[in-house]
Amino acid sequence: MKEILVNTEMQEKRAAIVKDGILDEYYIERPSYKTIVGNIYKGRIDSIVPSIGAAFVEIGLEKKGFLYLSDIVEPIEPIAPVETKKREFKKGEEVLVQVVKEPISTKGPRLTTHIGLAGRYLVLMPQDAHRGLSRRIEDRQERSRLLGLLEEIKLPTDIGYIIRTVAEGKDKRQLHHDVLFLFKLWRRISSFAQRNTAPALIYEDYDIVLRVIRDSFDNEVSKLIVDSKEEFKRICNFLKVFSRDLLKNIELHRGRLELFTEKGIEKQVDKIYERNVYLKSGAYLVIEPTEGLVVIDVNSGRFRKKYDPEHMAFAVNGEAAGEIARQLRLRDLGGIIVIDFIDMEREDHRREVLKILKNSLKDDKAKYEIIGISKFGVVEMTRERVYRAIESLSYETCPYCRGRGKVKSNAAMCVYVLKELKRTLTEHPDKRELHVSLNPNLLNYLLKENEEHIKTIERCYRTKISFTIEPSAHVEEVKII
Repeated sequence: MKEILVNTEMQEKRAAIVKDGILDEYYIERPSYKTIVGNIYKGRIDSIVPSIGAAFVEIGLEKKGFLYLSDIVEPIEPIAPVETKKREFKKGEEVLVQVVKEPISTKGPRLTTHIGLAGRYLVLMPQDAHRGLSRRIEDRQERSRLLGLLEEIKLPTDIGYIIRTVAEGKDKRQLHHDVLFLFKLWRRISSFAQRNTAPALIYEDYDIVLRVIRDSFDNEVSKLIVDSKEEFKRICNFLKVFSRDLLKNIELHRGRLELFTEKGIEKQVDKIYERNVYLKSGAYLVIEPTEGLVVIDVNSGRFRKKYDPEHMAFAVNGEAAGEIARQLRLRDLGGIIVIDFIDMEREDHRREVLKILKNSLKDDKAKYEIIGISKFGVVEMTRERVYRAIESLSYETCPYCRGRGKVKSNAAMCVYVLKELKRTLTEHPDKRELHVSLNPNLLNYLLKENEEHIKTIERCYRTKISFTIEPSAHVEEVKII
């Protein structure tokens, strides 16, 4: 059974997609952070950098947008080849652009001039002639049927579209309704853009709740449960336009317990942020996101079935492959991903584990590419990251360890303190008294383990060293006066 749960608080909206009681996808949005992906801006070319083949565009945000001069459209499966002309840009030129990737770290938002308006069944591309279908629609007869219906609707030849996966099985009336809605939306956007000068926000895409409903709420979802009356009414009004037949599947939560708690999802949400992910067999994953890539290590842990090493590795890796695909979706991990499976000697076992991973990734909406699996059990893959990682919305860098996850040991800090004492006294040979303030735990360790060394320094440099406890001091913070 598949359900969508929507939780609304004063400063937060959350949406969860649950399959048979297991959290499969999770989304969160706060007033302090609202995604700009999908927004359309009228921007002005601020500068052009030929060496990287890109332009920086002023769109009215803190960081300038990044636009490739080649401006290549996102890959789709084309119906027929379309001749594309290279677009020339000039500094100061006004352009209509859409955000396709969030600003991350020091980078500004990624932009495209290939506007895409997502409806229920189609993505309308009003400034392109590209036409295509979702690769997830695999049945040839269904693909031909959908293309035939779009031909009957007779869209203008200079208007492009992508048929979405959810269009599978839909009739001409439903597709035509979507086309009319998107054309009406584009006329409003086009008119508003003509009346405004750059930089300006022209169109703001739906919030997280309506996006999840637009992209994931279909006949496979048995219930959409909402815990807010206002949000319930808003969703109903939205579905009256997009998909009236799904109204019967919406339910207002009236329980005493908070929705996510009652459904057993809150604890699963908390586990999204944990480094270790434990599997039913007793094996576990270690997930380590870094600046440059994400490393996932598979460990046998408490796996206790009486298998030989090869079959044990195969069993653990097979279970891990499915869970890894789920964790990539849940945490929205992107960029380069390296998965270190347990070594397997047999080639057929390695191929089967890779097959399980690929099959488990089929429902992933993000674009990904898997290179293969090496004889050491290492898989290299990439996954598109459009939004900020889930963890970054709920956690920030620890001010104590400054994001390292580690601090220096007391033993290492004692060596540092003794070296600093000698350095200070060497530079100031006339100094007859030193005052040292430091963390209480470090001071206790220093006096217990290094009292004789301190006395030796006092004798050699003919000085007196006194220590002061600084309760709020970082363990690596030492002040010598």
